[in-house]
This record gives sequence, C-alpha cells and structure tokens, in this order.
Amino acid sequence: MKLQLFIQEVNNSIEESSNQALQNMPRVLRDIEALKQEASFLKDQMILVKEDIKRFEQDTVQSMQVLVEIDQVKSRMQLAAEALQEADKWSTLSADIEETFKTQDVAVISGKLTAMQGSLTMLVDTPDYSEKCVQLEALKNRLEALTSTQIVSTFNSLATDQAKLFVRVFTEMDRMPQLLAYYYKCHKAQLLSVWESICQSDAPLKQQLSEFYDTLLSTWHTQLQWSSQVFRNPCEVLTVLMIQTLGAMVPSIPDCIAVALKRCSGDSRLDVLLELHQTAANFSRSLEAAMQPQLGECNLLKVAELVSCVYAPYTTYQMQYGDLEETNLLIQLSAVPLEHGEVLDCVLELTHSVQKVFGLAAAAVDRCVKFTDGLGMCGLIKALRGLFSKYVSDFSVTLQSIRKKYKLEDTPTSEVFTEDWTAFQNSIRIIATCGELLRQCGAFEQQLSNKILGRAGRFLWEGFNPRSLTGLQEGVAERRSQKNPWQEYNYLQQTNTAEYNTVLETLHSLKEKGTGNSSLLAETRSTLTRLNQQANQLAFDSVFLQIKQQLFLLNKPEVCTAFLGHYEVETLTDDLPAFSLSPNVMDALGLQTSRTLQNIVTLLRAKPDEYRQTAKPLPRRQASAVATMRGLEY
Repeated sequence: MKLQLFIQEVNNSIEESSNQALQNMPRVLRDIEALKQEASFLKDQMILVKEDIKRFEQDTVQSMQVLVEIDQVKSRMQLAAEALQEADKWSTLSADIEETFKTQDVAVISGKLTAMQGSLTMLVDTPDYSEKCVQLEALKNRLEALTSTQIVSTFNSLATDQAKLFVRVFTEMDRMPQLLAYYYKCHKAQLLSVWESICQSDAPLKQQLSEFYDTLLSTWHTQLQWSSQVFRNPCEVLTVLMIQTLGAMVPSIPDCIAVALKRCSGDSRLDVLLELHQTAANFSRSLEAAMQPQLGECNLLKVAELVSCVYAPYTTYQMQYGDLEETNLLIQLSAVPLEHGEVLDCVLELTHSVQKVFGLAAAAVDRCVKFTDGLGMCGLIKALRGLFSKYVSDFSVTLQSIRKKYKLEDTPTSEVFTEDWTAFQNSIRIIATCGELLRQCGAFEQQLSNKILGRAGRFLWEGFNPRSLTGLQEGVAERRSQKNPWQEYNYLQQTNTAEYNTVLETLHSLKEKGTGNSSLLAETRSTLTRLNQQANQLAFDSVFLQIKQQLFLLNKPEVCTAFLGHYEVETLTDDLPAFSLSPNVMDALGLQTSRTLQNIVTLLRAKPDEYRQTAKPLPRRQASAVATMRGLEY
C-alpha cells in the first residue's frame, strides 16, 4: 500500500515538472533568439573595428614613410649645409695658409693644416677632392721641410718640450712615422759614428764588439727615460732604433767576423767564434734585463726581430758547427802522439791518451751547449764520431807498429831460446787501456745526453709526439704564444726545419728512455769494442810468441843431434814428453780448459806426419795458425 502511494507521489511530481517545463519553453526560446541577435551585432561591430585598424595601419605606414623621407631630406640638407660651410672654411683656410706660413709658427700652421684636414673629410664627394688631397699633402710636406732643422736639433739636444710639440703636430697630421724617421736617423748616425771610431782602433774584435754593445745598452737606458716623456710607445721606438742600427753598421758584424776568422789559425777559429758569440749573448742578456719591465708593452714581433739581429751574424757558423768542430777536434788530436820509438813509450802514451781524448770530447760538448744551445747536437755527434774514428785508427796503427816491433808476424830464426814476457805484459796494459776506453765511453755518453737534454730540452714542449705533424704545429703555435722572444730564439727552426725535427725526436727519445739508455755514440762503442778485440789478439799472439820459438827449435833435428847424435830424428820426436800450456795448473785450480785451448793442445801434440788427419775435424783457422807456428805444411 505504501509503495503504491510512493509511486503515485513520484508520478505526480514528474507530471508537475513537465507542465512547468512546457510553460517555460517559449520564454527560453525567446531568450535564445535575443542572444543570437546580439552575437550577430557584435560580429558586425568587430568587422568594422578590424577594418578601422587596418585602415589606421595603412595610414601610419604612409605617415612613417613620409617622416623618413622628410628626415632624409633634412640630413641631406644638413650635410649640404656642412659641406658648404667646410668648403667655405677650406677656401678661407687655403687663402690664409700662405700668410700663416710666413709667420713660421709651427703650432699655428699645424692648427690650420689640421682644420683643413678636418674640412677635407667632409668634401669626399666633391669633384675636386683628389686635387684638395694633393694640395694638403704638399702643405704638410712644406711644414715638414720647414721644421726639419728644428726637429733634428730637438732630438740631438733632447729638448723634451719641443719634442712633445712636434709629436703633437705630426700626430695631428697623421705623419708620426716621418717624425720617428728623423729620430732614428739622428741617433742612428750618432751610434754608427761611435762604431766607426771603434773600428779605427787596433783592439781585437771581441773588445770592439763589447765596447759597441756597451754603447747600445747605455743608449737604451738614457733614451728610454727621455722617450717615455715624449712618445706613446717608447719601448717599441727604441727597439726599432736598435734594429736599424745593427742593420746599418759599416763594416757589418758578419764582415768583421769573416776577417777575424781569416786571420786566425784553423784550430782557434771555433774558439774565436765562441768568444764573439758569448759577447753577443752577454749583450742579449743585459738588454733583456733592461727591457723586462716594459716587455709586456712592447711589440713582441719587433723584439723578436731585434733578437734575430743580435744573433744573425752567427747563424751561418752555427749551421756549420759540426764541420768546424770536427776540424778543430782532429787538429787537437794530432797533437796527441801515440807512436814512439820504444814500445814502452807507446804503451804509456796509449794509456795517457784516454784522458786526453775524452777531455777533447767533453770540451766539444761544452762548446756545443754554449754556441748552439744544444741545437747543434747532430753536428756534435758527427764531430765526435770523426774524433773517435781517427783516434781508433791511430790506436790501431800503433798496435800494428807494436806487433812489428815484437815481430809477432815473423817466423822465429834464432837458434837459442830466450824467454821474454815483455810483449805479453805490455799487451795486458793495452787491454786495460781499452777497457778504460769502453768504461769512459759509456760514462761520457750519459754525460753527453744529460747536458744536451738539460740545455736543449726547453725546446721540447709538453705533449710532443714525433709521429704527429699536428702536434708539431700545435707546439710551434704554443711557443709563439709565449711572451719572451729572448728565451724563444731558435736559429735551427728558422733555417733547417728537417734537422730541427730530428733534434726534437732525439730529445724526445732521451726523455722517454732516460739518458742512461741513450745510443748517441753506439757506433763509437762498436768501434772501441773492435779495438779491444785487436788488443786481446795482441795479447794472445804475445803469449804464443814464446811457444812459436820453442816449437821452432823442437822442429830442428840438428839441434837435438848436437846433444844426442846417436838418436834418429823420428825416435827423438817419439820420445818428446807430453806437455800442455799450463801443466797441472788447471787441474789444481779445479778449472776446465776451453774448447779452443783443448783444440790447440791437440794440434800441438799431433805428430807431423799425422797433423793433417788430426786437424780435419778442428777449425781450419786454428789448424793453419798452429801449423805455421810449428813450421808444418798444411
């Protein structure tokens, strides 16, 4: 019953809501229609506003174009007015310039010319612009000619105020290079006059150069103090002065060096060059120290050019260093005699020569470091090879002479045996000398590597790779970016890139492997090893000299028959005692003889008629040598 009542109530509510909705529908439709009309009206209004905006934009663009055109016209009118004013001003200045020149007042004339130059910049588009330029340059030349005498006098007397005036005048005229040319000419003439006076003296070239370098250094100090008050870049100005002076010297430094070298003997040429180069190096260090406070303000390209001017006279000789050093060493080696009349004297000279030859080599290394900064290492190694090659050759010749004096190659002829071990004793001394040669060669090679790497190693930059051209180029760029051309000077890189790359590769190898494992003198060590073998052969032959004499006597039947006349030769040979080179000694010491010594013992014990058969399985060279000593045919 309740459910039916509830359903009936819901139906009534729905029916009532439906009736209300039907009653409200006309009003909603009317509201929708009104909204549609308002939206249509708003759309029409927006279209009108859009058209107004578009029309306004067009009007604005036209207005802006008009304004731009008006501004351009205004600018042209202003330029035209200024041009007319400048033209009028140019005409006025041109008319007055002659009267101004009559006053000879430099400041006033300069002011007029500066004003004319300013006017000329506004008359670029005028038909007679080029003629006006020519006219202005002529007036500037006229002013320069008018003031030239005063300029020279000012620079000679170092009048600061007057010099400042000329700097201002020539700066305004864009003629500062011409003013600097006067400055260079004045002081260069003074310095060249000093050089000419120095050359008239009879002093050695080293003293002359030292005196002139002192003059240049003194000039730098005095002129830097004065130029700092006058010029904007005094360091660059003085650098150019030094460059021009060094390049204009008569006679030039290279000519003076050539004359000095002609006057000296061959063994002193390198020493003379070293002294002169050291003089230039001392001047370079002094000038670097004087320039150091202003180095950051200097033109580094000009400084690098100055460094080249200082060292350029020696570049040719630095490139020839290897040949010069080799000639010098060979001349000095010729003063170390190895051959003497007496054998003992020869042996003593060979012993003393070791220190002498390595003393020569060490002095050569020092010269290379001082003269080439270690960059001449290729030439140095070539010179050292030549030195040791000649020394070994002379040593070998002396050994051959000793062999002849001891008659080691001759067949014994004496009928009487005389025991003499002098040759063997001297051979032992020679072997000791060869051992000392090899020892000192190893020590010297390490010293050579240390000195070269210590001096030239600064040219080997971080990250250098000898197999990478890119790394090489980057390293060059890195070094050029550094700030001190005095420390970066490198004659070899400028003159012979291939040799410079070889030097870098060698330095890199020394750095990577260590100086104790270098092979700079590998060829020399091999030569000394062969020399040591010759000395050992001399000792070996000296030992067998006594055996040869005894075998010679044993092979003469008449010697034996003088004592045992009733024995036959064959019986005598059969009854010869068995012996060895050192009977019972090896056994007593508990040592085993070498195969070579065993072969020799076998050959010595063989009977003459069985010698060929015994020698067949043995080395032919040993068999032939023993047969010669025994006087047998083989």
